[in-house]
Formats: sequence, structure tokens, C-alpha cells
Amino acid sequence: MRVLLVGSGGREHALAATLARSPKLTALFIAPGNPGTAELGTNVAIGASDVPALVAFAKEQQIDLIVPGPEAPLVAGLADACAVAGLACAGPTQAAARLEGSKSFSKEVCYAAGVPTARGERFTSAEAAITYIAERGAPIVVKADGLAAGKGVVVAQTVAEAQDAVREMMTQGSMGEAGRSVVIEDCLVGEEVSLFAFCSGETAMLIGAAHDHKRIGDGDTGPNTGGMGAVSPPRGFDRAAQEAALDLLVRPMLKEMVRRGTPFRGVIFAGLMLTETGPQLIEYNVRFGDPEAQALLLRLTSDLLPALAALAEDRLDTTPVTFSDQAAISVVMAARGYPAQPETGAVISGIADAEALEGVRVFQAGTKENTAGELVVTGGRVLSVCALGDNVQQARDRAYAGVKAISWDGAAWRTDIGARAL
Repeated sequence: MRVLLVGSGGREHALAATLARSPKLTALFIAPGNPGTAELGTNVAIGASDVPALVAFAKEQQIDLIVPGPEAPLVAGLADACAVAGLACAGPTQAAARLEGSKSFSKEVCYAAGVPTARGERFTSAEAAITYIAERGAPIVVKADGLAAGKGVVVAQTVAEAQDAVREMMTQGSMGEAGRSVVIEDCLVGEEVSLFAFCSGETAMLIGAAHDHKRIGDGDTGPNTGGMGAVSPPRGFDRAAQEAALDLLVRPMLKEMVRRGTPFRGVIFAGLMLTETGPQLIEYNVRFGDPEAQALLLRLTSDLLPALAALAEDRLDTTPVTFSDQAAISVVMAARGYPAQPETGAVISGIADAEALEGVRVFQAGTKENTAGELVVTGGRVLSVCALGDNVQQARDRAYAGVKAISWDGAAWRTDIGARAL
């Protein structure tokens, strides 16, 4: 199969590495890709959200399957444009992608489907939102209603912190259009996990799960980010618990989407909180997570390509999704100043040294080659240093050995990824 993978981050590098192992793959293109994906296929200078250009390239190159990595092109209607052009796309329609594109829409679907989730309200007025926060008290969660690259959530411990978040998003425009309206939710307490499933219509097939570390600092301190590391499988959330969570939180949503005439097909990534009263939904995402995918896909032993091809045909591949019994850990190395103002331009060294270590794999995200052929920092989350091990401790030791082998001026990372799993 000739495949076009859309995206440029660490998730896409991990997806490219996974797809490259498939005996069914004959050609792999990545748009726009990064220096890491260039080693696995052919990078194409087309932006991930440039839907017309992506479709035109796919037709010209006789692409058999388009695999969307990030959420933005799906929310922009990539799957719909592919359908019009007669191209196969392993992702949801624009209408179904609203599950991630609009937090308020997602809440509406949850309430209609009876999916357990935190109480939440949508606001288009900053003044009304600030009044509501004062009435509800803290801790409380403020979310940008639209897409904010995983950074549009503030888990506020005080009323003042929550009200400041509203002002920043709605009045000062810190999240752009995504924050013009906000959803304010009660704060769920427990262990957060990420659940992944292939979905088509009313049916879902379990992929697996991971535990993400969202905050920038050790001990879950500081602002939320797109994700600073992940562990797979997560502690205390085995396959039986994952299947039960699908029954409770994903399959009812799928039925509700069918009832609305906007059936979902693709990969669902459900962010869950394991509370004292059982799992509750934090949010739906309509793609693989980042950095969860890096840890999860490292353990995958079955062929991902046929499963994605089946989704593009609105069906589920009946071949079971299988993983090694090993543990995997992903540690994100970020630029100094991330997530607010990441510093770019520094030269990166040591990736080859890291990958020479047993069990270690490095996936690139915010990188590019300069005119001298050096690898330099171009984004906030720069690399995902991942490792497999016979247990969490071994995977963790290997991943951090990989981190220590890599350097650039301003490199930053959390030192406690996987610590709770121990």
C-alpha cells in the first residue's frame, strides 16, 4: 500500500516507524514530516492542515490510504475532502471530529449518552464565567472550548487562579479563537489514564492504554502541556478494566453519534479519571495521543496498517491488536521556556548515542536541519526519548539513560516520569 501520513510531531515519527514495519507497505510519504520521519519515508512539504494540497498530492501519487496524525486536519475536514475525491482516510468526518474540536459539544454528547463525566458549563461571556467560578468554588477546571494543542486546560486550585485563566483565554486571547468560549468543569480526583480504541459506527475494539504526565514540572506542578511523558501499560488499569471502561465511556458515545447521524470511525483516545466511584470521562480525542502513542506503539506486535485500512472502509479489522508484555516509557525533552515561550535554534547532539543504548528509541518532534546540516530545536516539545524494558523500572532506567546521552542548550525534562507506576 502507498500511504500518506499527515503530521510532523513525535506521534507521527512513532506512527511512521510502526507503519514502516508492515509487509503491506510499498511507499510511505509524510506531510510535512520531520528529520526523523525522513529516515523512514519521503517527507512532503505540505502543511498538516492544508487539506486541498494534501488531497491533490494523494491523487497525484495514487495514495491508497491517508493516515491523519494530529487533530487539526480532521477538524478542518480532511476525511470529508478525501471522501469527495475518492480517497481512503483512516479518520473521522469533520462532524464527528467535533468530539475533540469542541469541548462543549463533547459534553453535550456525554450527557445525552449517559457517559459519566464532570459537571460542566459553557460560557461565551468572561463576566458570567467569573461569577460562576465564584459560586462553584475551587478546585475547578477551565478549558478552552476549541483546539489548543493540549495546552488549553487549567486545573485551578483557587478561585482567583481559575478567574485569571478565564481572563487570559477570553479577554486577553491567550488561546486565540479556541478560547473565545470556555467550558468550566468540576474537578475530578483520581488517577488519569488514556484509553485507545479503533471505532466504527457503534462498535469499538480495544487498542490499549497509557498513563500521561501533563504538567510541565516534577510532581505534577506548573502549567498543563501537550504531555511530558507516558507509561504503557498504566498501573492498576488492566485489560479487563480497559474493556469495562469502553463499555461505560466509549460505546454509549458511539451509539449517540450514530443516533445524531454523525457516526464516528477512526481512533478514539479517551482521557479518563479513575475516581473512587469509578472511571469518568475527562475528554475525547479523535486520534492517537502524543506522547502516549510513542510508548504504546513501541509495545505493538501486530500490524497497524491493515487495522487503519479497515477503518478507512468503515469497518474494524478482526485481527486482534497484540502487544509485548514489556513496559514502555516515553520522556519528553522540551525547549527551555515551554509551554509559554520555548527557546528555539539550539543545536542538538547525542541522538545516535541514545539509540545505541539497549531498548532506546528517540522520536523527533520540534526539530529541523539547519543550512549546515545540524539538527536544531524548532518547537516546544523537541524529542520523545522512549525505552522498552522487562518492567517499568528497567524501561525507566533505559529511557533516562537515553535522555542523559542527548544535549542542547536549554534542554528541559521531567525527572519523575514513571515514578508513580513504581
